[in-house]
Amino acid sequence: MANFALIGVAGYIAPRHLKAIKDTGNDLVVAVDPHDSVGIIDSYFPNAAYFTEIERFDRHLEKLRRGPEAAHVDYVSICTPNYLHDAHIRLALRVHADAICEKPLVINPWNLDALSELEQEFGRRIRTVLQLRTHPSILELKESLASHRGDKRDVVLTYVTRRGKWYGYSWKGSEEKSGGVAMNIGIHFFDMLMWLFGGVVKIDVHLADRERMAGRLELERATVRWFLSVNGDDRPRECKESGQAAFRSITVDGEEVEFSGGFTDLHARVYEQILAGGGYGIEDARPSITLVNDIRHADVVTAGAGAHPILAKG
Repeated sequence: MANFALIGVAGYIAPRHLKAIKDTGNDLVVAVDPHDSVGIIDSYFPNAAYFTEIERFDRHLEKLRRGPEAAHVDYVSICTPNYLHDAHIRLALRVHADAICEKPLVINPWNLDALSELEQEFGRRIRTVLQLRTHPSILELKESLASHRGDKRDVVLTYVTRRGKWYGYSWKGSEEKSGGVAMNIGIHFFDMLMWLFGGVVKIDVHLADRERMAGRLELERATVRWFLSVNGDDRPRECKESGQAAFRSITVDGEEVEFSGGFTDLHARVYEQILAGGGYGIEDARPSITLVNDIRHADVVTAGAGAHPILAKG
């Protein structure tokens, strides 16, 4: 059984990590979050130590590291805002633990090189959560594509998730802290697309504001038209009428890939891979982080005939 620490236990994604730690038969010994709405811990690890200050948390980890081997923290799970990931990964390595970090590892791709050096220096591993690579429907699609690698596919990605007014006032609404829409809600999808269809050949961005981004990607084996939005008005009418908060759609050559379900169970599969000595590290994460950085800094061009269907309607 491995010992875990968790940074950001009051956050939105933390319950999936708590469940994954529990489901894989491991123990959370300490957690930290400046916000004390952390009653969720009781459902999983009621005996875990808890701190509201990262400095006291850091000191506690160091105390455990210098104590009996059975008390050492083996992994630090990081569920904090994007702009803090780099610092919290470094904290994990300093206390001689492996880091399991939510997307993205970093916002700026050049910071990956420094983390790679620290990984070697401390002899510990940095792993990230690329859970769509474990989704059964995506694995099935990847296997199907492997038998037709010479074909260039037409792909349409649409992801609309309703976010309230709070979003713009939180760190997620800050380009500097979150990396913007393409990073905050798009990074998993861009990683998945490159994992399936190869590296980037050309990037066009057709729309970019605080709530929406859209564009066209030429990958080695696919042309991708993509649209990302946190504005609920962009959901299809049937989603609005049913109260469905998010709409995810990927079509390949006009055929829908069904992957709307099963998202809440994917973290356990990620943890299983990491605990078995696998998982995805810095170099696996680099292409999608680099792509999103390029998208964020690209000039917006007229969509024309290559527009995503939602933009074409507009």
